[in-house]
Amino acid sequence: MDHALVESALAGLSAANSRELERECEQFALRYLAQQVEPQFDLDSADFDRDPLLICADRYWNQRFQAEPTLRTAVLCAGWMSEHIADEVYEPIRQKWALGFAFITRDTVESADEIADATADVVGADDSTCNKAYFAALYHAGKLRANFFFAELEQFLAASPLAIAAGPHRNSVLFTALRAFAAFGSRTTAHQHACELLDQVWDSPQRSFAAVDVVLNGLASGVDFDGRGALLRDRAAEAVAAYPGRDILHFRLATGRWLCGEHDAAMSDIDEAIRLLPAKGWRVSHELLQSQYLARRDAIEAARVIDRQARADRTRVEHTEQEVGRLAGEVRGTVLRAVELVTIFAAVVAFAVGSLNVSLNGNLSRADRIWIVATQGLGLLLFAFLILGGSWFIADRLTRRSR
Repeated sequence: MDHALVESALAGLSAANSRELERECEQFALRYLAQQVEPQFDLDSADFDRDPLLICADRYWNQRFQAEPTLRTAVLCAGWMSEHIADEVYEPIRQKWALGFAFITRDTVESADEIADATADVVGADDSTCNKAYFAALYHAGKLRANFFFAELEQFLAASPLAIAAGPHRNSVLFTALRAFAAFGSRTTAHQHACELLDQVWDSPQRSFAAVDVVLNGLASGVDFDGRGALLRDRAAEAVAAYPGRDILHFRLATGRWLCGEHDAAMSDIDEAIRLLPAKGWRVSHELLQSQYLARRDAIEAARVIDRQARADRTRVEHTEQEVGRLAGEVRGTVLRAVELVTIFAAVVAFAVGSLNVSLNGNLSRADRIWIVATQGLGLLLFAFLILGGSWFIADRLTRRSR
């Protein structure tokens, strides 16, 4: 293969539209694969959307990983990166490739023996060895993360010879983010420790998009604790502001708001994530992410329906309680009026009967009869007032208690 000619042809694609650019770059990548040679051009850009050389290299290594999703391929890829990627764009490409290739090959997690064999291939003391071990460790850790194997990831990062062989890279912000991811999903580690690791990532001068996404992913999918939803919502909102146009961050923000019960806002964010999800690139990644986004959208919509129904039920219950209270008040008023009427009627009848008996009693003088009738009338009037007052007091107490 004439590498100079390929590089020149790729450079000429810089003005092509996105579809043509992807199609042509993929064809060159397939030619490299068919002839079993690696690209010989160098990369000085991290623009995965418009740089033809980077797109071609991305397609090439993507095909290599899908054909052989092993740590051996990761070691070979790390070696190629060290030789062909400029220092200023090395880290973002390394992080994107390690976690991206891990995501699309997550169903091929390697055994402890396979990890040991890969470690034996890279163990050494020079910086190149550390770089290879670090990339391979990120790739394997990315698979564990993509499968939500929290305990296995925690153990791998802490004690695996491959992770230890990464040397000083173990202190990188992405390594810390992966530790935070494992801690958030741990059933034995206190969530405060995970939050401390999150803060380390957030406050690091080397904080990257990949590290932010990993730590938010752990917070969103880990073990629940008080304040988790609010913490995810607030951190994701900061991330959206810091890295605009990233579909995955809108997805994280939608998840946080969903956990907080802010369903309308969550729906707006998940729709934005779906809108921003690029239709170009590797279809396997697009389809996997799209299925996740649509599943979360369905969950948010279901929560919205339940929430609307709950609000409607509460309104209906409150209306029913008000109506019952009004009817109870009317019943108490009706009973009170009936008691008043019966009391007055009984008093009048008793007074009439008593007065008649006194009036017909010829043994009493007129003055005595008048005194007896007046006394009897006052007694019956006092009795009526006591009955009415007691009724009003009881009705008032019942009214206050029902409010």
